[in-house]
Amino acid sequence: MSGKRSIFEDVSEPEARRDTPQGGMIDQGRGGARGAIRLWLMLLFVLVVLIIAVGGLTRLTDSGLSITQWKPLSGALPPMSAADWDAEFTLYQQIPEFTEQNNWMSLADFKRIYWWEWGHRQLGRVIGLVWAVGFFGFLAARKIPVGWTGRLLLPGILGGIQGAVGWWMVSSGLGEGRLDVASYRLALHLGLAFVILGVLAWYILMLGRQDRELMQARRGREAKLYGLATGLLHFAFLQILIGALVAGIDAGRTYTDWPLMAGGLLPPDMWMADLGIRNLFENPGLVQFVHRMVGYLLLGFAVMVFLRGRRSANIVTRGAFSTAFAMLCLQVVLGIITVLYIAPVSLALLHQLGAVVLWVLILRTRFLCQYPVAQSVRG
Repeated sequence: MSGKRSIFEDVSEPEARRDTPQGGMIDQGRGGARGAIRLWLMLLFVLVVLIIAVGGLTRLTDSGLSITQWKPLSGALPPMSAADWDAEFTLYQQIPEFTEQNNWMSLADFKRIYWWEWGHRQLGRVIGLVWAVGFFGFLAARKIPVGWTGRLLLPGILGGIQGAVGWWMVSSGLGEGRLDVASYRLALHLGLAFVILGVLAWYILMLGRQDRELMQARRGREAKLYGLATGLLHFAFLQILIGALVAGIDAGRTYTDWPLMAGGLLPPDMWMADLGIRNLFENPGLVQFVHRMVGYLLLGFAVMVFLRGRRSANIVTRGAFSTAFAMLCLQVVLGIITVLYIAPVSLALLHQLGAVVLWVLILRTRFLCQYPVAQSVRG
């Protein structure tokens, strides 16, 4: 016979059948291989930064038109024999860049610029391969977290578009009367690279925290600061595009004094009637002037954003605003020094990589406004 029971005892079900409460139900069955996917995205991120740097060097060494054909598959192999090299050099000798500017080149000179462009394209193929192996591997293993399949597909789609845009850019420099690629196509090519980089960085930040943590953090979202960080991100992106226009026509080597331009507030021949609207893309004086003015405006806006960001209730968010603002100030100084020293390859590349760092830091600041890091009441 069973013993006496307390009148306060729950007898609705046997004790053996009672379920023990468990935490983390939001993430139950949703995790997938978050850590492995994050490492894969980090690898892609590093490769994209590398290809941006190699692309910058390809532009700075005037190597971008050395390969005059687009062969996505067969082009993965470089010339393997003397006959192959002669054939590639013959193709290059038929474009205006050679006939009007580089007709002094020997085969040895051509090889030097060829390797830069081939390396740039090869790195693009490597990125595509790393993405495809990772994405389809995780997909086949059913390790992609719930809701992430479309997100992880996006970088691959953007990468495919980027390859087509790259050839569209190169083809603009092969026509009659062209010695360089169209600067606006170069700007689009670089801008898309930064978009891909931003997508990867955002996903890496998201995968660094569990879904339940992000949901809880979202409740403390600082909407006004998020809007300001978003505005700063867009403003910086605009300046990056204008910087690509400067690089596309070597405008940074045209006026090398600061804060004046050729000794005046405005550059001479700021508007050439024969160019019309193309002044915005092809007039070195106007393009560099716009880059400078937008830089000043961006700095002024950043000061206001920084002062507002310092009022955040979250320590990590305040630190993110400070770090991004410090990097922007450094980038401004780098830009001025690059102009004063007539844009040598080393400084020009450093300025471009500075834009990458700034872009990611602003993106991180925006993320922290959206998903603040939890802290104690004491802060």
